[in-house]
Amino acid sequence: MSEFQGFFAEPLPLLVALIGGYLCGTIAFGLILTKAFGLGDLRSIGSGNIGATNVLRTGNKKVAALTLLGDLLKATVPILIAWRWGASAAAVAGFGAFLGHLFPVWLGFRGGKGVATYIGVLLGFAPVGVLVFAAVWLGMAKLFRYSSLAALTATLVVPIAYLALGDSLAAALTALLTVFVFIKHAPNIARLRAGTEGKIGAKG
Repeated sequence: MSEFQGFFAEPLPLLVALIGGYLCGTIAFGLILTKAFGLGDLRSIGSGNIGATNVLRTGNKKVAALTLLGDLLKATVPILIAWRWGASAAAVAGFGAFLGHLFPVWLGFRGGKGVATYIGVLLGFAPVGVLVFAAVWLGMAKLFRYSSLAALTATLVVPIAYLALGDSLAAALTALLTVFVFIKHAPNIARLRAGTEGKIGAKG
């Protein structure tokens, strides 16, 4: 419980971390980069999602990779800055960035699904989670060839791994993020259950 003792001790740094993280999270790299590279409005392409997966549907792998990097770092950077105020502030900054990506005020609160930003939170707050996430994602993707299923499973395993390692704050933070990831992936879950979800490498 010691990790939570200072959580409400200094509300101002926490508030700054939350707002700063949220504003960073609202930067829609997918939307900005597709427009900058003349690929049109991402919201009218494919699923209309602003994340890297939908950017890949434009056929431009470079822009998709840049979007992935941007969506990852917009969580990592505010967390690293907030560490100066302690672990609680860093956790709040990560949560704010994640919410900003999912619910950006500039886009009518319709954002991405959060997987890349989730990884960015892991990278900035407790990097060992990135290794756990990657191992689970790769294993599930190889077995079942569903990217969504691999990501969902990885987000479930990460909080459990943190608990096993004794990092209760990281476990609580990632468990909360996992709930939002599942909510945003509701359509994917429905398609997985119906057997209509697209597989990795599938055409058409």
